[in-house]
Amino acid sequence: ETGRARPRTQSSAAVSADGSRWFLLNASPDVREQLARLPVAVPEGPRHSPVAGVVATDAELDHTLGIVLLREGRRLRLYLTCAVRQVLERDSSILPVTRAFADVDVVELPAQGGPVPLTYVEGASSGLTVETFPVPAGPPRFASEELPGHTVGLVLRDAATGGSCAFVPGCGGLDDALLARLDAATLVLFDGTFWTDDELIRLGIGDRTARQMDHLPVSGPDGSLARLSRLRARQRVYTHINNTNPMLVEDSAERATVEQAGLVVGMDGMRFDV
Repeated sequence: ETGRARPRTQSSAAVSADGSRWFLLNASPDVREQLARLPVAVPEGPRHSPVAGVVATDAELDHTLGIVLLREGRRLRLYLTCAVRQVLERDSSILPVTRAFADVDVVELPAQGGPVPLTYVEGASSGLTVETFPVPAGPPRFASEELPGHTVGLVLRDAATGGSCAFVPGCGGLDDALLARLDAATLVLFDGTFWTDDELIRLGIGDRTARQMDHLPVSGPDGSLARLSRLRARQRVYTHINNTNPMLVEDSAERATVEQAGLVVGMDGMRFDV
């Protein structure tokens, strides 16, 4: 430990085919700060937003609270599974609150399958598609019931380049089927929340393990690093990193271990081309 500040990397990302209109993958509570980093043109008006839509992997608060903050754009398109939509509608009330200020169009995603085209608000094709697949995780603690599709991973594809991005910000396990899906992606953004399973318990700031919170730890013989290091994906990046995770410290042994395995510790503002 060097004593340096260790910021928590967020659980959201943004993808664009034209570099001007963006689809958010989850909408974190600091979505305004995230949007300020996007390389977009001068706004066309006081209500202009570069956000063409939001694709949610689940209904957790740190993945969806930013939806309410996007209400000022007046029109908002959300891509949600039926299970995620129901939690946002009934349990967190994020959808009813947002609808009080903006027109909200919900495109339903299958719990597993695709591809589903990502279209701009006016209906034009973006050239991007999204496929969903289930990942090991429980529903939000505030969800009134557990339904298929409450937590999914995403594969985004660009028809123009043929590139693909797998986005899995929360995942409690890595089986062979999931590894095979990630292996086929050009870019993998994967859950790097905790370094060890007992991280919060050992630090005295929590009473649940990483796996009990549906996050596969990075380290260990059965951790994510040992498995992701075998992938053929050109770019493999850890995201959704908690500020207790020592790999965030640039000169730490944990950071060196990750980099020696061929992976990257993600930070806010990173950009990738696929």
